[in-house]
Amino acid sequence: MKKQGTVIRWDRERAFGFIRGEATGADVFFHLRDFRGFDGQSPRQGLEVSFEEIHVGGKGPRGMAVRPFDLRMAATPASTASSPFDRVQSPPRSRAVRRQSEGASVSHASLAVPLMLAYGAVIAWAVSTHRLSWWVLIASSLVNLATFLVYSHDKYAAGHGGWRIREDTLHFWSLAGGWPAAWITQQVLRHKSRKASFRQTFWQTVVLHCMALAGWIGWLGPYLVAIK
Repeated sequence: MKKQGTVIRWDRERAFGFIRGEATGADVFFHLRDFRGFDGQSPRQGLEVSFEEIHVGGKGPRGMAVRPFDLRMAATPASTASSPFDRVQSPPRSRAVRRQSEGASVSHASLAVPLMLAYGAVIAWAVSTHRLSWWVLIASSLVNLATFLVYSHDKYAAGHGGWRIREDTLHFWSLAGGWPAAWITQQVLRHKSRKASFRQTFWQTVVLHCMALAGWIGWLGPYLVAIK
């Protein structure tokens, strides 16, 4: 049976929260994967929702099919809310969202791929001309491997209700030089690839890292060459 309540707590980092309603005997736990928002809407404290309450394994109540509560939908009979007309109208909107997301991915790929190639070429040139030490290649490989593992863990935790990794930590690894692995993992695992604020900060870390690398090569590089 459908129930209504209000999100009284939402932990964005760990992707779970609790709902409280008049018809619920206890606060109802729900996870991000149980939430069905409109147009990418995320849960937040104070949001009124409707949900299905279940009990599993003797634990407390859990909310399933959690949706933002729309007064217009509440005033509409169930038979008309799920009418064939609604089912016909919703797919075009979904296709439009998908086309927009795919277009953004193509646009980012057209920027990221050439940038990664240029980044690798610059590092290889700097090492070959002794403007960077040879161990930079090993360090860069290890940082990118660590970045891939961190993103993969966060993706797994997001899907299984585990302990999430802070976004600041993910950005730290990008800033440290793991941004190529971060971008590839975002695309392959579909993780953090649609959140506009995260993508904006990610690209800021890319710019800062590349500026720092250029400054390091331009300032310290000639000194290293002179030593050699």
